Amino acid sequence: MSISVIEVEKNGEIATVTLNRPEAMNAFSRELRGAIAEAFRDLQADNDTRVVILTGAGRAFCAGFDLKELASGSPDDAAFSQETDMQDAIAAFDRPIIGAINGHAITGGFELALACDILVASKEAKFADTHARVGMMPGWGLSQKLPRLIGIHRAKEISLTGNYITADQAELWGFVNRVVVPDELLPTCRTLAADIASCDDTVLRAYKKLIDNGYDMTFTDAMAYELTFAQEWMHKVTSGNISERREQVQKRGRQQNVQ
Repeated sequence: MSISVIEVEKNGEIATVTLNRPEAMNAFSRELRGAIAEAFRDLQADNDTRVVILTGAGRAFCAGFDLKELASGSPDDAAFSQETDMQDAIAAFDRPIIGAINGHAITGGFELALACDILVASKEAKFADTHARVGMMPGWGLSQKLPRLIGIHRAKEISLTGNYITADQAELWGFVNRVVVPDELLPTCRTLAADIASCDDTVLRAYKKLIDNGYDMTFTDAMAYELTFAQEWMHKVTSGNISERREQVQKRGRQQNVQ
């Protein structure tokens, strides 16, 4: 019986997507790229799914493109088109994605991690951009996202050396939200996912869009965009909505011992 290169497990409002090529460090084969695109398109169509946790099987999150497969033939437009299809399917998913970085996230795998909204890393996680070492160029935003997250000088150090960055260094430099011991990785991500899923779904989707769109603008334009977005949103909200949500927020505050 063949083993699927990707596993999707749904538990209520939370879906866990696991890259399942552990023998190849979950490297992007043609089959895996197609499976990721299909999985995220299916999840986008599933309104019961509120949050996705993305992780890898075995000791790696994702080692990037399958260099053995690429070496068997020259990269072509079809391969690039398939990569773009995977990227577009993830970008089109309008709910939060938590990256559970269980191990190595290398080059294309690093880009996959940066496509997530929140990153939680195992102590065993390592990050590297080896584009300059394998003779390729990033095409999924790594060269633009990373400098905006950690500053241009740190980003250049990572990309122009190809050196590995530990999970603790990634947290210190600010592109990982938190670092946990391996056994706590998925439980931590599930707790975060449950917190997210407890918020209003319509607001969550709109808020993610607001943050992402504004991030691509200058600060001045983003501030104006937020104001317009908020004014338009207020026309959709009733006093009853606010009252109900206020009670829920107060109850949650008491549960979390917030004074």
